[in-house]
Amino acid sequence: MLQACDSFLLCFLFSLPKAVKRRINALKQLQVKCAHIEAKFYEEVHDLERKYAALYQPLFDKRREFVTGDVEPTDAESEWHSENEEEDKLAGDMKSKVVIAEKEAEAAEEPAPRGIPEFWFTIFRNVDMLSELVQEYDEPILKHLQDIKVKFSDPGQPMSFVLEFHFEPNDYFTNSVLTKTYKMKSEPDKADPFSFEGPEIVDCDGCTIDWKKGKNVTVKTIKKKQKHKGRGTVRTITKQVPNDSFFNFFSPLKASGDGESLDEDSEFTLASDFEIGHFFRERIVPRAVLYFTGEAIEDDDNFEEGEEGEEEELEGDEEGEEEDDADASLKV
Repeated sequence: MLQACDSFLLCFLFSLPKAVKRRINALKQLQVKCAHIEAKFYEEVHDLERKYAALYQPLFDKRREFVTGDVEPTDAESEWHSENEEEDKLAGDMKSKVVIAEKEAEAAEEPAPRGIPEFWFTIFRNVDMLSELVQEYDEPILKHLQDIKVKFSDPGQPMSFVLEFHFEPNDYFTNSVLTKTYKMKSEPDKADPFSFEGPEIVDCDGCTIDWKKGKNVTVKTIKKKQKHKGRGTVRTITKQVPNDSFFNFFSPLKASGDGESLDEDSEFTLASDFEIGHFFRERIVPRAVLYFTGEAIEDDDNFEEGEEGEEEELEGDEEGEEEDDADASLKV
């Protein structure tokens, strides 16, 4: 069907008078100029993002202090009113139970947890896109994650952003911060300017993780037996091979810059990496508490269900039309 449409369009354009073709070419030149103006628009949007990121940062710094337990929120800061009366009633009931539980805990002299335990790890566990990357042996490491920050490129520098993963001292690596840099492009492609739809991530760089001895979860040691061809003796050798882990996120594939194309699997892996980086920047970091509680995930699910519902409704309409046509043919 698509090939037939393409052939029809080619025939249509070929059949146009020469003067009309000339005017269409002029319109295309105008379209290219529009794409370049749009690129400038997105560059200014990036400048605005940088400006407002500086305004958000004090709030995110306070979020980190509450999460780590370095600062305890005041009564005014910790007060939250629900818009739903039913929720308020349930919250009141729960509050009463919590007060009783707190008194019992005080009586038992149990130490209160510091901050919000496993805050970021819980987010990883709640979000499917991230939980799919996390292996069982990654979990104890991610429990040491204290904050994730987004840093935008400086004015006048090529468009990019950096994800910073801040860890408390742990038994796995010596780094206090792991970084991932995403490089972006906001200009129409010379070969295909009409495909421009805004900034796109074109490459990314990770960082070196200074693993402590025997703690590197991105590799595993395997034993392999080798038989000598002449003597027939067998020896056992050990070697390290790559291992699935979230921390491979910091050793990304490189986008091909030498004209050689990547294979299909590599292209998919790179595209997924770009999508995850964008998701951290646009969703996880700005709305972390809502992904911790699951409220943001419910919003995402409701939006997807709404889209699917529309598709199903349309399909139903199409089926109804087909049935009407069948009834009409029978009557005829």
